[in-house]
Order: sequence, then C-alpha cells, then structure tokens
Amino acid sequence: MEDRSHKVLLALVMLFLFAVIVLQYVCPGTECQLLRLRALSPPAAADPYRAEDETPARFVPRFNFSAGDLLRRVDFNIKGDDLIVFLHIQKTGGTTFGRHLVRNIQLEQPCECRAGQKKCTCHRPGKRETWLFSRFSTGWSCGLHADWTELTNCVPSVVDSKKEVRLRPSR
Repeated sequence: MEDRSHKVLLALVMLFLFAVIVLQYVCPGTECQLLRLRALSPPAAADPYRAEDETPARFVPRFNFSAGDLLRRVDFNIKGDDLIVFLHIQKTGGTTFGRHLVRNIQLEQPCECRAGQKKCTCHRPGKRETWLFSRFSTGWSCGLHADWTELTNCVPSVVDSKKEVRLRPSR
C-alpha cells in the first residue's frame, strides 16, 4: 500500500513538473503571471519607472518637469540675436535631428546645403551671421561631441569673435 501511495505521489510531482515546463514554453517570461496578478488586484496608475517584474527601479528621475514646462511656447526671432545651440547627445538620433535642422525646417531664409559639403550655411535674413550653432552649420567649433560644459564656455566666444564689439548682444 505504501509503495502504491509513493507511486501516486511521484506521478503527481512529475505531472506538476511537466505542467510547469509546458507553461514556460507556452507563456515565457512574466506576462502570464502579471495577467493573473492584475486580474486579482485593483487597477492602479502605471508607474513608468517601475520594471514590469516589480523589481525596484534602476532609474529614478531627478527632474520632474510640469506639463507647463514641457508644453511652453518659445518664440524664436531669426532676424534678431536669438541663437539655437544644438547639443548632440550620442546614440539618441542626434545626427538625424541635426540634419533635419539644416535641411527640412521651413523658414523665411532656410539653410543652404550644397551637394558634397557636410556643412550648410544658415544665415539670418539679410545678415551674414548664423542662427544655428551645430556641427552641420558651424562644424566642430567646440570640439568633437562637445558636452554642455564645453558648449557653455565655447559658444559665446566663437559667436562673439565674428562680430564687432559694438554689435555683440548682451547674453
């Protein structure tokens, strides 16, 4: 009798292990577990910084911008002294976006890009000064892949060096 109960218990354990293995093939990862847990728990607001498997977040945002900050409108005066400085962050689509800035933006006086040249001329209407500071308009003026600190120190000196002292805007 004892031998028979051991066989039944062994069969149940084997059946359970087989079911777990089949479940892993049918539903790999944590999706099935999450569906079952969500069905039993009340819906909650999704936290974009929370991992799907509920492990603690590896990224904790330091800056929380309000909707007003993100949706604010900035008026750019291409005829005045306004200057767009493009900070290229590597591996974020910056090269594509930088090309878009010089080739596709519809302005009163768009950038002039000639075939075979890497730099484009982005002059203000009626002036010989640029409105865009990027590697596609000014080249590597502040060094290869200049970061925020380098650009903050370099841009005013590069831009102001091309103007007469009396024409330099206050920044």
